[in-house]
Amino acid sequence: MIEQLFGKKNDSPYTIRWHEKIAEIPQTAWDAMALPLATPFLEWEWLHNLETSGSVKPRTGWQPCHLTVWHNHNLIGAAPLYIKGHSYGEFVFDHQWADLAHRLGIQYYPKMLGMTPFTPAVGYRFLIAEGEDESKITEMMVNAIDHFCIKNKLSGCNFLYVDPQWQTVISQFGFTAWMHHSYIWSDKNFNNFDDYLRIFNSDQRKNIKQERKAVTKAGLVTKNLVGEEIDHYLYPYIYKFYNNTCDKFYWGSKYLTKQFFEQLYPNYSHRLMLVVAHREDNDHIPVGMSFCIRKGENLYGRYWGSLAEYNCLHFETCYYKPIEWGITEGIKMYDPGAGGSHKKRRGFPATANHSMHRFYNPRMSSILRHYIDEINIGTIEEIKAINNDLPFTKKEINLGI
Repeated sequence: MIEQLFGKKNDSPYTIRWHEKIAEIPQTAWDAMALPLATPFLEWEWLHNLETSGSVKPRTGWQPCHLTVWHNHNLIGAAPLYIKGHSYGEFVFDHQWADLAHRLGIQYYPKMLGMTPFTPAVGYRFLIAEGEDESKITEMMVNAIDHFCIKNKLSGCNFLYVDPQWQTVISQFGFTAWMHHSYIWSDKNFNNFDDYLRIFNSDQRKNIKQERKAVTKAGLVTKNLVGEEIDHYLYPYIYKFYNNTCDKFYWGSKYLTKQFFEQLYPNYSHRLMLVVAHREDNDHIPVGMSFCIRKGENLYGRYWGSLAEYNCLHFETCYYKPIEWGITEGIKMYDPGAGGSHKKRRGFPATANHSMHRFYNPRMSSILRHYIDEINIGTIEEIKAINNDLPFTKKEINLGI
């Protein structure tokens, strides 16, 4: 435990604690608050795996610094937080703020960060126990964060990919909203994949059909595997494909260890959905794979890879097969992950999300508040430009899909 702070009065029933690892916090009590949420990425098992696998630790620039609130001996509030010595693995690119701080002679790192590491998926928020006064507990947590950051000379506190409803709550405590965008597929009451294809103009509809046929012509078969259908031997392959993709396209972005993927079995396997590609004559050895997480009506594409270059296999395993599966399984929202050059042409409109920020240096805080509206207006215009260029039928464009 890093630090323990008590209420203003010695007889206060509330206790604030800081934790160097989530293992210090009882899983059952944490998940009582996390499991009801739409996001799977605030659940104890996922966060614990990140730490015990060596993916998240001070040496990698992610020092766990989790905040909890206790009423007598009951956990009633929690927030996964990290002290960051850099901005890698966040997918909200704040380098311009770091550069500005440097020019002003202000130390930008370390900083406090609230998000699930390496996970650009909307849903971050404080965990509050059912029946508690959310505004009261949030105020206690914000005050504790401010005290901790100022005492330890952290430049600011940043919450990334926040839950839209929680954004309204945290805005009341002086945090500034910075708009970004993701590429999100949403179900429009599609009955099947052909129904989904009807939203596209004729050229793109034909293109998608050709891309799917290209995978078959290459002699490959793809299949969806969920939960217990995923054999234990496949877990090391997830890392193998992830590792290969990082080496090819994202040098310096290999954040997760092999142990992380292996530890997903068996305690987190119920959340997994894999799209596995193999040759027609060998259904035991995968040649490509996408790795997704499912919770309720939400699906999240996280990683993918292949052992060789196969025409359009990326599109099939990361977009078409998950969408096809999602329609039949009642998925309403599919977030395929970071990036967008391929996604926008395959039914993923640009969709706004927000991060929330507070700088403790008065000059940085003043500049942020002065320019953020202009920055956000630029993002709104970017979203409009992207969505005006989507390959949809005129009818779907007019409907604002």
